[in-house]
Amino acid sequence: CALPILYTKENKSIILYDIINNVKICEIKNAHDKVIANVRHHLDKQNKRDLIISISSEDNNIKLWNINNLECLLNLSNIYEEGFINSACFLEDYNNNIYIITSNFNFNSFQAIKVFDFKGNKIREIKESNDKTYIIISYFDDITNKNYIVTGNMGFIKSFDFQENVMYNKYNDNSNKPHFSLIFYKEEKILKLIDSCCDGKIRIWDFHSAELMNIIDFYVKINNISLLKNKYIFISCYDYTIRLLNLKDETIEEFEKKDQDIFSLCAIEHNSGRNYLITQGLDKDPIFIYNIEINV
Repeated sequence: CALPILYTKENKSIILYDIINNVKICEIKNAHDKVIANVRHHLDKQNKRDLIISISSEDNNIKLWNINNLECLLNLSNIYEEGFINSACFLEDYNNNIYIITSNFNFNSFQAIKVFDFKGNKIREIKESNDKTYIIISYFDDITNKNYIVTGNMGFIKSFDFQENVMYNKYNDNSNKPHFSLIFYKEEKILKLIDSCCDGKIRIWDFHSAELMNIIDFYVKINNISLLKNKYIFISCYDYTIRLLNLKDETIEEFEKKDQDIFSLCAIEHNSGRNYLITQGLDKDPIFIYNIEINV
């Protein structure tokens, strides 16, 4: 199974890596003119292809790739007049239409979330989404049968009903810090939204009611979080540690101590039955792959 992995800072390439056999498969060299900030993956089941979007904040550019043949399908540039693109994601609706959702990061002129098709046409903008956005994700809820877009912003989180094109909820407990990472978690038919904040806290919300259900304080700034087996959350912290939170009993343990900040991390439930954690630091060639053997 190939996984797209991104080398940051000096590297502008996208690398496909076989995590089972621990070998690099291929590399898309100079995928962007400037540093790549983020990549997102989507499995297009209808056309039997793996898609990724790569985001370069510095040149305000998003590219759509077919990983099966390394073809660049679309290049979206200069989407926003000011600021830069910090995050983007895929959204597949109930008719199997797939869109690219883009967000803007700007201190001065906040601009709305935009929706593009795979031909580069802007379908629409999302109402009430003019915020400085750090992270954007999408989610399909099979209970309400709706697509939602969720953004982590400065001091709050917002969700949007994609079909109705309206703001759905605002999640706010008066924190004035950035919200860097968002994941969904289902427990006993309750859809929960979990976010990591720069104030060192993880907050757990009832997604549909916007009720704050729990706060877990790590007493250190948090960057990214990633969910494994609907039970464990891996957390990268600014004290160079990776910590492991058990959502069932809320116990926390240190998983790994690094010698640099962890730029991103991703827990993988591989179709072989194995579990992996991929971490990425800020320095050159910083990727580490862990085979996770925990009681899941």
